[in-house]
Amino acid sequence: MTGNHQSLVLVLFSVFVAVTLGITTWASRNRHGSAEEFYTGSRLFSPVENGLAIAGDYMSAASFLGISGLIALFGYDGMLYSVGFLVAWLVVLLLVAELVRNCGRFTLADVLAARMRERPVRIAAGTSSVIVSVLYLVAQMVGAGSLVALLLGGTGGAAQTWTVIGVGALMVVYVSLGGMRATTWIQIVKAVLLLAGTLVLGVLVMVRFGGDFNELLSTAADNSGFGEAFLAPGLEYGGSWTDRLDFISLGLALVLGTAGLPHILSRFYTVPTARAARRSVVWAIGLIGGFYLMTILLGFGAAAIVGSDEVRESNEAGNTAVPLLALDLGGGADSTGGPVLFAVVAAVAFATILAVVAGVTLSSSASVAHDLYASFRRAGAKQRSEVAVARVAAVGIGVVSIGLSLLSGSLNVAFLVGLAFAVAASANLPVLLFTLFWRRFTTRGAVWSVYGGLIPAVALVVFSPVVSGRPTSMFPGADFAFFPLENPGLISIPLGFLAGWLGTVTSSEEADEAKHAETEVRSLTGAGAV
Repeated sequence: MTGNHQSLVLVLFSVFVAVTLGITTWASRNRHGSAEEFYTGSRLFSPVENGLAIAGDYMSAASFLGISGLIALFGYDGMLYSVGFLVAWLVVLLLVAELVRNCGRFTLADVLAARMRERPVRIAAGTSSVIVSVLYLVAQMVGAGSLVALLLGGTGGAAQTWTVIGVGALMVVYVSLGGMRATTWIQIVKAVLLLAGTLVLGVLVMVRFGGDFNELLSTAADNSGFGEAFLAPGLEYGGSWTDRLDFISLGLALVLGTAGLPHILSRFYTVPTARAARRSVVWAIGLIGGFYLMTILLGFGAAAIVGSDEVRESNEAGNTAVPLLALDLGGGADSTGGPVLFAVVAAVAFATILAVVAGVTLSSSASVAHDLYASFRRAGAKQRSEVAVARVAAVGIGVVSIGLSLLSGSLNVAFLVGLAFAVAASANLPVLLFTLFWRRFTTRGAVWSVYGGLIPAVALVVFSPVVSGRPTSMFPGADFAFFPLENPGLISIPLGFLAGWLGTVTSSEEADEAKHAETEVRSLTGAGAV
């Protein structure tokens, strides 16, 4: 990229940052400082607005950059992410959305505390929510670093580092000043931009091939270096039994993880009723479904037009496939249209990252303030505002996420999000379903369920090839990996359910029948909901 074209990208980046900071400033002037306003935007959003915001929250850098990159590199096997991310919303729609809206107030722990002893379940759920959120944030920041590396035409190590730091600083500003109101409108703007951008690129890809999808697929197979195997299962996950088990593990994590993501669950509290929450999910499914169809088109388009080898040469994990595709569709690097389209796509991807990190940081800081701080605060100690604690927590979460992002630069962003989904599905989903649907479930069962899924999931990731033992690991010079799978979901998700059952049947505590009945009526009818 020439200096002029790099300047264009930076200008577009700056315009979006300026717009989002303007939204944040507007939201900060219209707030009254209450926890409800900070965490939920006073529950004033309509189903359409919230559906757009959910889509904006969910369509992350992992989706836009990572999935398309994996399809460009591995063809059919890369499509698992698109299918898994979309199918997951059926679990949310049928089992979670309305019930969580009726039972909770701000966080996942509110649902558990409705019928359990409050302190232990808040500590467990708060800890789990923060860990899931940090993993999710790392993926977004790695995506930002990959974009800047491509913009600079090389590795750009120092620039990547400063980009990650800059994104971390911006997300703290968004959350601290604007709360949920600013975050929601940033996500709505970003969702519109991203949907429009993917639609334009998809149309251009089909125009290039005269509307013939079969021609697109055959060209992609020819340019992938793998031939017909590129369009068949097994290229990435079919080489050995370990690969096949990894495929199953990843599929479980993707389909079950969405219903346990803290920043998705918190969006159900921003609408006034459970019916509005359900309608929000229906809107989100339509928008997200269309988007994931486009990612499949863009992934195969990148393989056909750019070539899998060139994508891999630019970024080994495939994170730059879509910007490279935009460059070619616009006429190439030596034309005027190519760099302009590249700049627009890069700016949209950057907007995607900023919007998602704002939503994830808000939900995790809410968990720290509303769940952990409230549980650990000593009786008689000076009480600080929950909102003030949440703002401080946003800074701490930002610092941790930045540090981990700098260690994870060689990993695919969709893969990193897959790890966050696995932890969410292991630690949060079992306890949520048991709380909502099992009459005998006890406090011990809830705590065991969270830790019984969380600890194995995190430990298995630490001792997997993701962290050590391979050139693309976080620590390529070390090798302490003994768990062969890259995604822990196959082991840790059943352990989360098993631990919850075991903790309940071995507990001397009797389940509170009255609280369960109250929770059941409230979850199904909305009677007594906040």
